Amino acid sequence: MNLPSNTADRQIILPGRPEITVLLRPSRRASRLSLRISRLKGQVTLSLPLSCPMVQAKNFVLEKESWIRAHLADLPRVAQAGFDRQLPFAGRLLTIAPGAGRQVELSGDRLLVPGRESLVPARVKAFLKLQARLALQEAVDHYSERLGRPYGRLTLRDTTSRWGSCSTQGNLNFSWRLIMAPPEVLRYVAAHEVAHLEQMNHSAAFWALVERLFPCHQAQRDWLKHHGEDLHRYQF
Repeated sequence: MNLPSNTADRQIILPGRPEITVLLRPSRRASRLSLRISRLKGQVTLSLPLSCPMVQAKNFVLEKESWIRAHLADLPRVAQAGFDRQLPFAGRLLTIAPGAGRQVELSGDRLLVPGRESLVPARVKAFLKLQARLALQEAVDHYSERLGRPYGRLTLRDTTSRWGSCSTQGNLNFSWRLIMAPPEVLRYVAAHEVAHLEQMNHSAAFWALVERLFPCHQAQRDWLKHHGEDLHRYQF
């Protein structure tokens, strides 16, 4: 398959409402045409063999258009942060409202954000990241002390493939979006990653250690499995 170097030519556009962009991903490992739709970003990708002609790729996409549109329509709707909109925080829904002063503040079931509405997404994100760092720092310190093992750096990221990780150097990484989940879910993830300071695997010994640090954690694992993806639909 001879794909032009121009990025615009590495995609197929399906006209309509809405217009859909299908990214082409030629691969030596692909033996057939295969469509994938990201539930987090709604991106449509077509994997295809290097030898696949462009006309065959286009015809395949056209044949699958109804399937593509049906799956896109079933995706969780993106929620943009703004006044009078709701946002999960520590497992409960808050309503974003105009605030006074210079700081974002919690007031009952409202999150008060000062300034004009165009600043709301950035200010809410900064608030969430700060609260996530405070909560995770406290949880990690607690479980690290119980385990009797120090850790390195604690870093927050906006990851989509995992909620936390532990490097071989003992550095811990977490998704700041955990602050939107119930507090016990955040603490379970903290305990899980701290356990990796001693067991850099997912062996029976590792899970026994997690159970010792955070007993009866299945409910928290189930919550992430069934509801974690929803946290990524909030845009800032």
